[in-house]
Amino acid sequence: MGMADIAEVLWRDYLKHNPKNPNWHDRDRFVLSNGHGSMLIYSLLHLSGYDVSISDIKNFRQLGSKTPGHPEYGDTPGIETTTGPLGQGIANAVGMALTEALLANQFNKQDLQIVDHHTYVFAGDGCLMEGISHEACSLAGTLKLGKLIVFYDDNSISIDGDVKQWFGDNTPERFKAYGWQVISDINGHDRAEIKNAIDEARANKEHPTLICCKTIIGKGSPNKEGTAACHGAALGVDEIALTRENLNWKHEAFNIPQDIYDGWDGTEKGELSEKAWDKLLEEYKIRFAAEGTEFERRADGIPNKNWDEIKSACISRIRSETSEKEATRKSSERVLDILGEGRPELIGGSADLTGSNNTWHASSKAITADDKSGNYVFYGVREFAMSAIMNGMFLHGGVIPYSGTFLVFSDYARNAVRMAALMRIAPIFVYSHDSVALGEDGPTHQPIEHVNALRLIPNLAVWRPADATETAVAWICSIESHTRPSCVLLTRQGLPLLNHTDKQSDEIAKGGYVLLEPEGPPDAVIISTGSEVHLARSLAQLLNSSGNAVRVVSMPCAEVFDQQGTKWKESVIPSTLKKRISIEAGSTNFWHKYIGHTGLALGIDSFGVSAPGNKALEYFGLTQDSCLSKISEYLEKND
Repeated sequence: MGMADIAEVLWRDYLKHNPKNPNWHDRDRFVLSNGHGSMLIYSLLHLSGYDVSISDIKNFRQLGSKTPGHPEYGDTPGIETTTGPLGQGIANAVGMALTEALLANQFNKQDLQIVDHHTYVFAGDGCLMEGISHEACSLAGTLKLGKLIVFYDDNSISIDGDVKQWFGDNTPERFKAYGWQVISDINGHDRAEIKNAIDEARANKEHPTLICCKTIIGKGSPNKEGTAACHGAALGVDEIALTRENLNWKHEAFNIPQDIYDGWDGTEKGELSEKAWDKLLEEYKIRFAAEGTEFERRADGIPNKNWDEIKSACISRIRSETSEKEATRKSSERVLDILGEGRPELIGGSADLTGSNNTWHASSKAITADDKSGNYVFYGVREFAMSAIMNGMFLHGGVIPYSGTFLVFSDYARNAVRMAALMRIAPIFVYSHDSVALGEDGPTHQPIEHVNALRLIPNLAVWRPADATETAVAWICSIESHTRPSCVLLTRQGLPLLNHTDKQSDEIAKGGYVLLEPEGPPDAVIISTGSEVHLARSLAQLLNSSGNAVRVVSMPCAEVFDQQGTKWKESVIPSTLKKRISIEAGSTNFWHKYIGHTGLALGIDSFGVSAPGNKALEYFGLTQDSCLSKISEYLEKND
């Protein structure tokens, strides 16, 4: 109710969209970052002509409805991103605005602007209190994202009451310090002031704009407006009646007069806008055929025609050109050298760890405030915002974002990773320094529970490759994913090539496969991932030479393995095989899913230590001698 007047001006006079085609490529993006006000956007969608009916409005927050408690991407046409956790909507919008700028730079011609739209955001005090808003908005100002316009709903109320008691920031000065244009003291209930502010914001192409709108929460409610009483709770029957009287609304509940529908309907205007753009694109394709084809390919998320050849050549080269121990972070860089050239939609980045994550490749070029022709974002130390910005980039379309930091800092980014999984979108999160073997930085930087914490997120593929070949496959599978984000976990320490057969190389993409088989039928299996696969193989070789029959399974991605058919899973880890061991340099609880309660889980269930990597592994018993002793004892007890 408090932002309704702002929404009316924006949606009726400025927003470029087509309710009959919510995914039109050159539409403006609208993000309701303060997503608890979801009924506002549902009302806007309904009135404008989207497939959101009065019945949907009546079923607000009900099971299976198009109108959940917070806007959910994929559930409701016209919703650009899921905005539940406050602040992430702003960060998503930064990613959308950045992507618009990148695509405009690459494809627009002087007289043919086929990428030309704005990103608008509604945000409240809660969004600006969340730290992610600082991370994201600081970067947006630095990169001069001039088509990003944020409306700050300055109503001074949150759930606990008047925010002045705990939020005393000078918000306009804060955003000016970021390099934003700030338009202050706008009456959020005055149409002329709002319209003038939007015109001023749209005229500034050099800086993102914050429009500070003074509003009254619950405006129109005689007894509750301006208070926390109407922040998250229903007004109640009596107050609704008083509000209807106060607003002079004489129509029955859910009964909207036709003249109001006619005044709001955006269908005709939207279809005319899209047809004009279609005509522009057709002219573009005639004059710039190659660029037009490439734009449509990328906008539609279609792989290159020669993608199969590119990925096949990548795996072949990685297998043939790796001759000595190599950290998988370095293998990842070499994979990107090959794939980056063949997939220009890959937009990389790192949170101030480019040289450590190896996310910069041979075709990388920095994106800066004055040069948007690059394909690499230096995010600075902003892990959370980086991840949420990537979500916005993927949601915008036309790019596949990836970025890197240390695995231990996935904790900072986790909620944005979760949102990517929830939305069923597919950015790629690269995490290097994936175990205590990173060494001297010590417990604060050595991940223990992080791999399994990520594995607990539904619809997230967590790849932990064991060598260069598995790293190449992990990247290819991640790029090919459209509805599931991926994490690629990489080592600091060097690992030898596993020398896969052609058959095994193909099987890596199944998430788990047999790496080593004893001479006869196996009576035990060791399941491992990443750097510990080499240890598992050497242990099995020793055990088999002394009369055992141990199979080794490399499981670079448990989530992908779990989605395989029963026949494949049974062929890799037969249910008849009762003696099972897992080896991974991290917490062990996850592995009982595969080894059962009688299996042996070798790992680390405490925090790390500050020591060279090999000494840290020795301290935690992840060495050949220590593991051999434990496995031998286990096998003897279970004969």
